[in-house]
Amino acid sequence: MQPICFMVTPYGRKKADAPAGQGPAEINYDALWDKALRPAIEALGYEPVRADQEVGALIIHEMLERLYFSDLVLAEMTIPNGNVYYEVGIRHACKQKGCVLLAADWSKPLFDVAQMRTVRYPLPEGEITDATAQGVREAIAAKVSQLAAGASPMYEVLPGFPDDVDPSRAGTMRKQLEALSALQAKAVAVRAAPKAERSQRALALAAEYGKPPIAGAVAHGLLKLFENVGEWQAIVDLVAKLPEDVAHAPETVELVNLARSKLGNHLDAIGALEALIATAGPTSEREGLIGGRYKRLYNQATDPVDKARYLNEAIVHYERGMMLDLNDFYPSSNLPGLYRERASKGDDEKAAAAAQLVVYACARTKQREPNQPWVRQTLLVAAFDAGNVDAAESLYGEILAEGPAAWQLASTLDDLKRSLKRVADPARRDALQGVYDQLAKLA
Repeated sequence: MQPICFMVTPYGRKKADAPAGQGPAEINYDALWDKALRPAIEALGYEPVRADQEVGALIIHEMLERLYFSDLVLAEMTIPNGNVYYEVGIRHACKQKGCVLLAADWSKPLFDVAQMRTVRYPLPEGEITDATAQGVREAIAAKVSQLAAGASPMYEVLPGFPDDVDPSRAGTMRKQLEALSALQAKAVAVRAAPKAERSQRALALAAEYGKPPIAGAVAHGLLKLFENVGEWQAIVDLVAKLPEDVAHAPETVELVNLARSKLGNHLDAIGALEALIATAGPTSEREGLIGGRYKRLYNQATDPVDKARYLNEAIVHYERGMMLDLNDFYPSSNLPGLYRERASKGDDEKAAAAAQLVVYACARTKQREPNQPWVRQTLLVAAFDAGNVDAAESLYGEILAEGPAAWQLASTLDDLKRSLKRVADPARRDALQGVYDQLAKLA
């Protein structure tokens, strides 16, 4: 009998959410299976079985049995499909070896899975031409056997799992969880404190919890708290004390270089973020952060040549960030004003297009993340950029209703002031100036 390979994958046609210019809008998973995955599995010497072939009344029972008994499980992770992630977790927990993740070379897996070894293959289009199928088959043939021999995360992290784990580790883990719970409760109190007290309270937590060795979860909790209260030097100081794996994680590198830039080290931050992109790949967040550093340099520059160069670099990186993820409103939200300040041929049209994209991206974010803190400010700046008095007055009403603390107005006023200068119609400019004056009083 041939060994069995159970393929965990979406099926039918699925939206890809690929970064613009890097992948298809939709993937035909049936064609991917028929032309590429199934032949690749057969070439490795396995009998291929796909997840959607279950026909029993209790489908989940059959799925669990196949995840346990199959000699190899391949999981297609290109899109964040909940069923696939669930089944990967089960296989990781029930078998020491024989689970391999696959994904298109442009895909961005969710955070936990992004840290796991994955076979990457080219997927430039979603209908799976013969050339694309050949590329997928070659990638799988080159890597799957090697990764299948590696231990799953549960067995790698917990020697003796599942029946012979060192009991003393349970007590250690309980202490860590209790410490993390206490830190999280204190962080809630810091965020709820009056603004004038937040920094002092946050620094007190750093003194209490920031002594090496610092657990990864505690470090992340402190870093996010410092970001929330704007304690940028505390972020830089804490990262210097962290274990190497936590300090070098892409999310930590992004945050510490944002902090360095906030402290005035814009060029160092740009260099470090460029190095991160070279090793870990570009994301809308990373390109947007670089764009933001160049924007600050542009605002500070006095030499006309430097000013023009920094402005162009800011636009280039914000454009890259926007095209990597059209749903991320941060890069695109900065472009309308910068286009209008550059005022090159075609920049007015680009500004109008980016402004529309910002509104749609913010609307989508509000649906998916109602408590996302920066959507409000972004919409406010977009209203001023567009000279939209009605929208600005409506948002001012929301600020009064919700309270100015949730809107972080102080960080938005400079952008609003620049937008005001670009409003050509005197009546609109005067009306927006009135809104600005009220906002400045609130801030």
